[in-house]
Amino acid sequence: MITMKLLLSPVICALIGWFTNYLAVKMLFHPHKPIKLGPFTIQGIFPKRQKELALRLGEMIERELISHTDIKKVINDPEFIDKHKEVVLEYLDIFFREKLTSLHPMVGMFLNDETMKTVKGMLSQELDTMLPKLIETTSSQLECSLDFKCLVQDKVECFSMEQLESILFGIMKKEFKFIEVIGGVLGFIIGLIQVGIFLI
Repeated sequence: MITMKLLLSPVICALIGWFTNYLAVKMLFHPHKPIKLGPFTIQGIFPKRQKELALRLGEMIERELISHTDIKKVINDPEFIDKHKEVVLEYLDIFFREKLTSLHPMVGMFLNDETMKTVKGMLSQELDTMLPKLIETTSSQLECSLDFKCLVQDKVECFSMEQLESILFGIMKKEFKFIEVIGGVLGFIIGLIQVGIFLI
């Protein structure tokens, strides 16, 4: 009988260790709403601190991941400007050849290939001056109107706890499962140590 209890000890300790960590992981999110038990209030860590989590996440993303400086760097890149210049010139070419010439037959006579080449050359030079100014204005406007910290904070605060739980479990499913398994492994090891101490 004693031998059977000794053999079961590591298994029982493993189950206790696994269940304890499983419960700890669940209590990160549950219960969603506070439950009063006499003088104590029980609520999951994430539901209880959702606003603080949203604030810290917003601050971290703005400080470490993305900022207005990153956006400025992208939109002021010469390749970025050249791509926009190509799109504008292509649109203007279509506008002159298809829409402007439809106003009157005489317009089409003046806008021959040679004239179009000259006009496009002039427009290209104007765009070299205009686009950087336009992009700089857009960049300044974005900096004034787009607050990454507040944007992230508002979105995370508006998440239902089911959504937040689903997102975090989707990202950290393996890590949460590892926490549960390691609880079982440590419990089993502790059970073996107890058996060893008993047999000494």
